[in-house]
Amino acid sequence: MSKLYIGLMSGTSVDGIDAALVDLSDTKPLLIATHSHEIPADIKQRIEALCTPGSNEIDLLGKLDIELGQLFAAATQALLNTNNLTAKAIAAIGCHGQTIRHRPPSAAGEHGFSLQIGDPNTIAEATGITTVADFRRRDMAAAGQGAPLTPAFHLAIAPPAVNTCAFLNLGGIANLTLIHQQRLVSGFDIGPANSLLDAWIAHKKNSAYDASGAWAKSGVVHDGLLKRLTSHAYFNLSSPKSTGREIFNLEWIKQHIEQESASSPPIQDADVQATLLQLTCTTIAKACQSLPHSPEIIYCCGGGTSNTFLMDQLAKSCLPSELTTTNVLDIAPDWIEACAFAWLASQTLMRKPIAVSAATGGQHNTLLGGVYYAAKNTVAD
Repeated sequence: MSKLYIGLMSGTSVDGIDAALVDLSDTKPLLIATHSHEIPADIKQRIEALCTPGSNEIDLLGKLDIELGQLFAAATQALLNTNNLTAKAIAAIGCHGQTIRHRPPSAAGEHGFSLQIGDPNTIAEATGITTVADFRRRDMAAAGQGAPLTPAFHLAIAPPAVNTCAFLNLGGIANLTLIHQQRLVSGFDIGPANSLLDAWIAHKKNSAYDASGAWAKSGVVHDGLLKRLTSHAYFNLSSPKSTGREIFNLEWIKQHIEQESASSPPIQDADVQATLLQLTCTTIAKACQSLPHSPEIIYCCGGGTSNTFLMDQLAKSCLPSELTTTNVLDIAPDWIEACAFAWLASQTLMRKPIAVSAATGGQHNTLLGGVYYAAKNTVAD
């Protein structure tokens, strides 16, 4: 039986599809190859539109679900082609899909939901590879938040020699995993990492991201605006907790700028960017300080690791913990999440419950994901 899996991930930033080829034949996952697949601008716009309530949502969702399934399949095929592999070499695909709405339960007994699109039927049919998807809703059925799920993978790759470590994912949303004595203690979403930085520079400069944090570095933190932003009730919630662009988005930034500007001089655009970066650092530092065990090392992953100014500021904010990246664990920071969903797919096919309830608040660990089998003659053998 093949032990090669493909993980597919499209995150909050909607900046592309990450496809990772992972060898799971050993206890330590081995990243073999990667592929970044572009999401066309019109599809990205429609994804972003679906992330907030609007009209004709069901028709828009239905069409986009299939189109994204085709894109995920194309990303898979491109990864196979570049590595001279066929579908029969792959045990399964683990596809996170594209989150368009995440509404975790906000009170005891309240039903939450999480919705990812990118039709796994389309992926399995187009690729001829068994596809595992819809990972979040089973945890929510067990009264969990449905997020974050990657802490289980962090535990699988954590070095045994380190007594206490943390994993900090700097994606659109920042999330933190604490591992102590080879046990998952907690994992939760902190708040915005790149999402607001990307949204603001796109709004003001029509740029996808702030390369190396240069624009933020050119500005000055606006204390009044920072105080308003950090006062959001989410930052004071105890874990388990999860969040997304439903709360932290461009309109939220604009609202606070307008309120602050009513009683002070107009805020310069670069100063807003500097303040948003400081928001990320401040909330992450606060989250680290709240942990029951102080991590010796924090392994950073996600697109935010390419923002050198952000990493420099975080290194100061998170002292005395040592800040590094998952490069030291032989997995490049940009590919951790895609690898995680390849690994999660393997656990699902082995019918192993995922030890993630400590992070999500679920009543118990459970199997995650639905399996969409490929036709018999194309299944790996």
